[in-house]
Amino acid sequence: MTFTDTNATKGPAALSAHSDPVATAGLRPGVIVHDPAETVDELLAAFAIGLRDRGFKVEGYVQKQLPPDDDASVGRIEFLDLSSGFLRTGDQRAGIAYLQTALTGQADLLVIGRFAACLDATDSLRSTKIQPRPGHSLPMLTAIAGHSIHQWHSYARHEGAMLAPDLTSLWQWWGPEQLYRDLALGVADDEVRQIACGQRWIMVEGPHGAGLAYLPRHPRALQPRLASLGKQSLRQLAALAMSWDPLETALGIAAINAHYNRYDLAAVAGNGVKTFRHVAGRVGVIGAFPGVDGILPNCAVMEADPRPGEYPLAAMDSILPACDATIVNASSLINRTLPRVLRLSQHRPVALIGPATPMTPRLFDYGLSVLGGLVVSDPKGLATAIRAGALPREFSRFGRFAHLMRDASPDAARRSDTTSTTASLRRSHA
Repeated sequence: MTFTDTNATKGPAALSAHSDPVATAGLRPGVIVHDPAETVDELLAAFAIGLRDRGFKVEGYVQKQLPPDDDASVGRIEFLDLSSGFLRTGDQRAGIAYLQTALTGQADLLVIGRFAACLDATDSLRSTKIQPRPGHSLPMLTAIAGHSIHQWHSYARHEGAMLAPDLTSLWQWWGPEQLYRDLALGVADDEVRQIACGQRWIMVEGPHGAGLAYLPRHPRALQPRLASLGKQSLRQLAALAMSWDPLETALGIAAINAHYNRYDLAAVAGNGVKTFRHVAGRVGVIGAFPGVDGILPNCAVMEADPRPGEYPLAAMDSILPACDATIVNASSLINRTLPRVLRLSQHRPVALIGPATPMTPRLFDYGLSVLGGLVVSDPKGLATAIRAGALPREFSRFGRFAHLMRDASPDAARRSDTTSTTASLRRSHA
């Protein structure tokens, strides 16, 4: 048996028994459904290596079948190890070792390039004593030919997701909830020069920039800790963005912005709202912006405390799927509604606007197309203003509002990434 889709020889009755190991191990399986005449190894590699390069822990492999020149090559494969990037030679049960390593090492993603190998690997859990960390869900990706998709249903049941063979589908499966960790992983281990805290906003200054975040409530519970927190690195503070404490989340976002919103950031002037003037249909707006009605006459504004003509935030689920574009206030990062907005607005342009927006292309893969934020030029003056209770309309005295736009389409990005990965595979093999 090889790692090709000869896994189709196993019937649904045999596969149904494999559901239990999937659930027991806390696996979140996804499968790329592809044409039987094609493979998706380059696509899997591009996605996995991209995550690895951002700092996520990736385990697994995609394969290249060795030519059967002699009897010794039977059952052997050549594969790209996605953790190291090296080409290796192994046997058809390599997926078992990768699954065990991913579970015990608490990997962020496991890739097993063929469904047959994925099946063997999860079945092996029955004979091991591996105990995954409680509550740890391991995303696992594999691939299957379209004519065998009934076997995926028997294997994964309601636990699994079927994906189109493109990067956009993979990122949507990965999920916008991952963007908090993604942002934090990119922050350098730099010194924190100061933390300025007011009643409404908090600022963190690093060596190359200063970042802001909106405070969702009075910071009295956070203020006594600021002296000790200021002794941590920018990277350590950025990790607080994953906290479920809203004040810690705000501090983490401010630290993230201190890294990405650099003093020398090259960006287009303006907050980016006007880039949605060309949208022909309705634009959903989460969090009112000054003058947004004049800029976007056909907009539906949703607010926590709606005024006449506006909608409550609970209306997002009904309104956003019918909109042609969405603009969301950066405070959605702190109150954690941004992932929900991105899921409701899939396949349509979304802009994240506000002084707390991280200005980094990392966010484009999660479905954002415009990032409008504040690039600080006078951190000392801004710190004084923050402590005095300054409002966002005053922030432009201490910096510039600017925006980044996603230039390439998802399909163009996919072609670029997979072409690069294919070339890398060929060079390594040579």
